[in-house]
Amino acid sequence: MANPKRKVSKQRRDKRRTHYKAYPATMSVCPKCGASKLAHRACGDCGYYNGRKVLTYI
Repeated sequence: MANPKRKVSKQRRDKRRTHYKAYPATMSVCPKCGASKLAHRACGDCGYYNGRKVLTYI
């Protein structure tokens, strides 16, 4: 297997990682209650997802 000949410096490593960013989560509006929720997840306020009740603890 190929092995690196020299240690990669911190500066070179960090230059390569400049495009690794944390992006904010995509929020959407619940059509049932109007609360903001994460996309493709059940609403935490009303418990509905895709028009049906999926969370019963609410």
